[in-house]
Amino acid sequence: MSDPSARLTLGFSCVGHTFSHLMAPTFFVVALALEGEFGLTHGEVVSLIVLGNIMYGVAAPAAGWLGDKWSAAGMMGVYYFGLGVGMILTGASQTPAQLVGFLTLTGIFGSIYHPVGFAWLVSQVEKRGQALGVNGVFGSIGPSIAALTAGVLTDAVSWRAAFIVPGVLIVLTGVAFVFMLRRGTVHDRPTVTDAPHGASRHEIVRAVIVLATTMLCTGLIYQSTGPALPKMFSERLADWLAFDGVLGAGVLVAAVYVVAGGFQVLAGRMCDRWPLRRVYLLAFIAQVPFLILAAGAGGGALMFAALVMVSANQAALPVENTLVARYAPKDWRALAYGLKFILAFGFSGLGVWMEGYIYDATGGMHALFMVLAALAFTGFVISWMLPGDRPVSLERAGT
Repeated sequence: MSDPSARLTLGFSCVGHTFSHLMAPTFFVVALALEGEFGLTHGEVVSLIVLGNIMYGVAAPAAGWLGDKWSAAGMMGVYYFGLGVGMILTGASQTPAQLVGFLTLTGIFGSIYHPVGFAWLVSQVEKRGQALGVNGVFGSIGPSIAALTAGVLTDAVSWRAAFIVPGVLIVLTGVAFVFMLRRGTVHDRPTVTDAPHGASRHEIVRAVIVLATTMLCTGLIYQSTGPALPKMFSERLADWLAFDGVLGAGVLVAAVYVVAGGFQVLAGRMCDRWPLRRVYLLAFIAQVPFLILAAGAGGGALMFAALVMVSANQAALPVENTLVARYAPKDWRALAYGLKFILAFGFSGLGVWMEGYIYDATGGMHALFMVLAALAFTGFVISWMLPGDRPVSLERAGT
């Protein structure tokens, strides 16, 4: 990656990926304080972000279409400014209803990143698996940074600062990005030519159906564990908390996502060297026993289970993104990523509601994690139906 523009593309894409994963984890840590401030149950508080999470996925195809038809780099500029302003407004909310509205606005602008940022990146780099793996690390450290800074700012200042401070940083990054874009230092002109591959229509249809199902499984697990970890750590790992209050749980959540980020790099490199189906299968089956363990464990066993199950879940992401880049035509790649994230963040956003509902109904997390283990096993079984690992391109498959 000797081209300066390609390096800057990777840099802004990686930073943008981190920012895209700040909203929800920040809210889930702040939720520990909001329960007392607004007099709501855990389930009622986490329900405030459900619409924002759904729009984070549902709005992605429209963002991807605009990236394909207008400008991927231009849409990234809109993303930085819109996301930053949305975070600032969320921090200024005075009522639960305002929180719902501004979290939804933030989710809409946040939806731009995944379809546009990924398509923009893969058009500029040759080693896609490795680049997506590195990019995935920055996505993984987003929840880590969010959990840690939300804990620090909530305890030291207020929960509002946990949204406003990163919001200002995101806007400033947008200013730098637009400056580079106007100078032509970054652009969205494709610099990588897709290798000519072939596949039958049947293989492509089968891959699309399989991926739609497995991505839904991955997304539901990811979305459910987001609010579950801070709550579970605050209840079951009280002796492990290095700090009192929200910060203690935030530090442990941050540690989990830092470790998971390393596994995304490993999975990305494996994507360039191993059959993608094999890597995907490993990511799913590795989650099953540790989700079951997390259902009832405490202490060191719970922390270890959380590290492995989240790392394995995160490892599936660069595989999915590489598969989308492989099967989608380059002129519609951003739209294809957008459709993927309807599943990963739109429909799967209901995982947040599911977590809160099950917790309020049962008083614990055991039933939730048994459901998530069943989803991981379902993803493992269905992944076997992916086509043979021959690189393909929809453009060569005929119409």
